[in-house]
Amino acid sequence: MEIKNFLINEDCTMLEAMEQLNNAIKKILFVTKSGSFVATITDGDIRRWILAKGSLNAQVKDVANYKPKFLREGQKSIAKKYLKEHSIEAVPILNDENKIISIVLRDEKNIELMNSLNIPVVIMAGGLGTRLYPYTKILPKPLIPIGDIPILQRIIDRFNSVGCDDFYVIVNHKKNMIKAYFNEIEKGYNIHYIDEAKPLGTGGGLSLLKDIIKETFVLSNCDILIDADYEKIYRQHKSRGNIITMVCSVKKINIPYGVIDIDSDGNIESMKEKPEYSFITNTGMYFAEPKVIDELKNNEATGFPDIIQKYKDAGEKIGVYPISETAWMDMGQLNELEQMRKKIEQHE
Repeated sequence: MEIKNFLINEDCTMLEAMEQLNNAIKKILFVTKSGSFVATITDGDIRRWILAKGSLNAQVKDVANYKPKFLREGQKSIAKKYLKEHSIEAVPILNDENKIISIVLRDEKNIELMNSLNIPVVIMAGGLGTRLYPYTKILPKPLIPIGDIPILQRIIDRFNSVGCDDFYVIVNHKKNMIKAYFNEIEKGYNIHYIDEAKPLGTGGGLSLLKDIIKETFVLSNCDILIDADYEKIYRQHKSRGNIITMVCSVKKINIPYGVIDIDSDGNIESMKEKPEYSFITNTGMYFAEPKVIDELKNNEATGFPDIIQKYKDAGEKIGVYPISETAWMDMGQLNELEQMRKKIEQHE
């Protein structure tokens, strides 16, 4: 990978940095000013900024670390040792003008891979998928293929790759087709099917797991793919003592019109031509404590956002783990389904 892929100007936006970090081998970028190295920014820096209620319209220079680690040209021979001593993933090598002439990356072979996020994963797969009609007239939404692999299998494979091997799939609509598919494929994990007798919403189905799940678990919709470090989300969830952690995406929307604000007298107060708005939105993935299941009423339909609101009103800790817009793919509607397919095909 070329050096330029690790560089970002300090005047770039945080959203641009998040997108670039999402594609980076190491989740670190080296910040430049007039071509010279001045700071670093990581995915962790951006998450901390968002969680501290920093503006989504911030620039890199508002978030970056301006006391970065680096080595000079004559110190390159100690770079590997330096990376290990300071527990960092990459270090830039600078010349006398503070220009980056090379970057030394930590050797992946020397990094201990945890691969140990062995917690239960619950997937809500019982919906009718009405927004994906006519596809769902034939197939249940969890079996709609993205490329040549059904979306549900892709979700499971991602969690299985980091150590999860117990999956609880709540099914209802066309459930026998889902069971038949997974019974026919080779798999290195366990699927437990939880049958809904009636639709219970995105939260009510969890009541069917009482006395089954007794540890921290993941809840995921069956129409999303999240490209994130699941172990980091889990560690943040536990370290902050959250009862629920929502995985949320930074989203931006461009309004293709001029937006007019008027005052109480009907006069123009301000005009914005084709403005861009940024906000944080729920992706449909959560890390949660078993208490959430234990306290649900049996067989009562409810949405998981309603459960979150109940705990928030009760003063419980509800956390957020922000990810970039490009790290979240949603196939809930036909146009989004096609976008997901194109993105997956580009990376396979």
